[in-house]
Parts: sequence; structure tokens; C-alpha cells
Amino acid sequence: MPLVVITGIPCSGKTTRAKELKQFFEDRGKEVHVVSENEQLVKANFQKNQFYADSSREKHIRSLLKSEVLKLITPNNVVILDALNYIKGYRYELYCGSKANKNTQCTVHVEINRDEAWNFNQSRTEESEKYNKETFDALVQRYEEPDGKNRWDSPLFTIFPEQDLNKDAIMSALFDEAPAPPNMSTQNAPLNSTNFLYDLDQVTKKIVDGLVQSKNMGVGRVTKVAGLPDLSLDISNATVQQLMVLRRQYITYCKLNPPDSKNIPQLFVQYLSASLQ
Repeated sequence: MPLVVITGIPCSGKTTRAKELKQFFEDRGKEVHVVSENEQLVKANFQKNQFYADSSREKHIRSLLKSEVLKLITPNNVVILDALNYIKGYRYELYCGSKANKNTQCTVHVEINRDEAWNFNQSRTEESEKYNKETFDALVQRYEEPDGKNRWDSPLFTIFPEQDLNKDAIMSALFDEAPAPPNMSTQNAPLNSTNFLYDLDQVTKKIVDGLVQSKNMGVGRVTKVAGLPDLSLDISNATVQQLMVLRRQYITYCKLNPPDSKNIPQLFVQYLSASLQ
């Protein structure tokens, strides 16, 4: 199904827009599935403020959401992901997933004034639905805004509370445009080697270890990747922890969408480069 990724800071109106889009597509005879972050929190019995303060719980829920999205997407109908989706690397993973399944995708950025969003939060009647100030401010600070120049955020539709969502343009982007052609990094390839996972682990570990060593030695903005003299990477804004997290994410993705073993180094560096932009 074509995928609509809804993103925005807390209390910006994401669920309202998801419901609006669901009704619009259903009125036009489409089957619509809304994958909701809030529903997953309720199922897991996670309190909102405690959840966003626990990175392991966040990873768990993000993984569930992505799995549900990838399970549902087919070429004919619509999947709407109603979540913060505040990490651009995560939006990139979703893009790779929909691209591998030969589906179209768009991003709806629900924008709002920060003070107005806080006022909406305060006006909620259910205490369990409210963010405390510390959590709200932390999520606003973490939020990585989508950029229409990035292929994984494009086409991008930005909407403010007082505006009408251009639903016809969204439908055209999903159903009238051809999906991006799969490439080596998103093609599903058979596990033609029993050593694939071992090779994947060793190659990505070697690359990250080399980048970490360069980082610790104070190498400047761009460093050559160990063993790949034709490839370089800007690690000036990367932390050691971030590199390790991206490695684990890439390994998880490759388990579901294994590339040709000989292309692992180049594809992993491309993944790092896109995630660290």
C-alpha cells in the first residue's frame, strides 16, 4: 500500500490529520490502515512521560510500528503511520522499506507554534494524555524536521492547524506517481551464503571501529573509510554511540532485506552518510 508518514512535535494535530486522511481515502473506495503509536503505548501499558524517557522502550515501539507498516504495505491501498517520527534515520528506514516493496510514499509534516502546542497539551482532559513540561521540551528539542530535498521525506506536505490539507495532491502523489525503483540497498536478495550474517557483522564492525578510532584521534570533518579508499565519510557531528546504534539498525534492516554480500561495505557507508546528514 502507498505509505503516508505523519510527523510532528507533540500536540501538533497528527492524529486529527490521520483521521482526516483516512476518511478521505475511504470515501474514494480505498482500504486504509492507520498504524498508531499511541495505540501501541496503550497496548504495552506504557505511561507517556515515562515511555519517552526510556530509550529502550522507544526502540521497542518504533520497531513494532515499522514491522506493522511493512507487513501491511501493498501496491493498492493506503497505510498511514500516525506517530512522532521525529528521527530522520527512522524515516529513512521506512522509505527503504516502502521502496523495497515497490510502493509510493509521502510525508505529512504537521507544523505548529510551540507555545500553541503546549497550550493544546494543557487543555487535554485526560491526565494520562498530557505531557509534562520536561518531556514536552525534550521531544521538541529532539525533533528532526523533514526536508523535502531528502528523497525519504519527499514529496513533503507541510500543514499548519488553520490550513486545509491538500488531500487531492497527496492522493495524486501516492496513486498517480510511479514508485522509486528498488536499488541494491533495498532489493531483497536471497541469503546465498551461510556466512552472510557473520560477514555482515564483521564488515560493519570493522568500518565502525575504524571510524571510532578516527574520531578518537581527532580526525577532521571527513575521514577515509578503512579498507575502502574510494569512500569517505563526514563524522564531525557523529558520536560514538550514534555510530554503534546506526550499525545495529543497519544489521536489523539487512536481516529482513539482505543485499549482495560484496556490496555490504559500500551500502553500509551510504546508509551512514544518509543517516548522519
